[in-house]
Amino acid sequence: MKKILEKKGFICDMDGVIYHSNKLLPGVKEFVNWLYNENKKFLFLTNSSSSTAKELQIKLERMGLEIDESHFYTSALATAKFLSNQMPDCSAYVIGDHGLQNALYDVGITYNELNPDYVVIGETKNYNYDNIVKAVRLVLKGAKLIGTNTDMTGPAEDGLIPACRALISPVELATGKTAYFVGKPNPLMMRTGLQILGIHSDESVMIGDRMDTDIIAGIETGLDTILVLSGVTSRESISEYPYRPRLILNGVGDIPPK
Repeated sequence: MKKILEKKGFICDMDGVIYHSNKLLPGVKEFVNWLYNENKKFLFLTNSSSSTAKELQIKLERMGLEIDESHFYTSALATAKFLSNQMPDCSAYVIGDHGLQNALYDVGITYNELNPDYVVIGETKNYNYDNIVKAVRLVLKGAKLIGTNTDMTGPAEDGLIPACRALISPVELATGKTAYFVGKPNPLMMRTGLQILGIHSDESVMIGDRMDTDIIAGIETGLDTILVLSGVTSRESISEYPYRPRLILNGVGDIPPK
């Protein structure tokens, strides 16, 4: 634990680490206060593409946690950055909520449902047969298929719901094309997070509740890793994976020295 406490930067997943649904998890306020008091650099990084950074800030504010908007980074922002670097001024047909649409618009990517360069899919409640058909036809015409993240399911108040990987699968199956996913565990998103913080991977820690996205992303990017058991991963299921986090804690409240 001493090595962890000496790190300069902390990248934290959100759902299952900071909150669950609309409730802060135990010890989160103490953890955030410790980050501020110790002058740590930190970033809340989420694979969800539905919300903007501002909306995430306001969500935590409603829960009683005040954090500046600059401390949030989403897979929607990572996807927008990736596409704008790959093809400046490109166009895209988008299946996703406003968090993704706004991120793409802000970097100059225009909406196009006739002959787009990309078909981009993220989480959305407005998912239907018509937009699947349109996405399939555009990919068959040559548009490249992009997913914001590889999460098969996501949490909701009444249980799990389909996430990006599940929503994009029909398009992959119908076209025979494999999507490129930008969010965790893709190291691209992690490296951008480190760039935002202005620190090296050796000086940083990844904290998450999922072995298949958070922990493997941290390991492959060279960060120290902490798995918290406050989300989807149980202690018993850790042995199913061929890699391990450096530390396993009940929650982020176990990090600040008592």
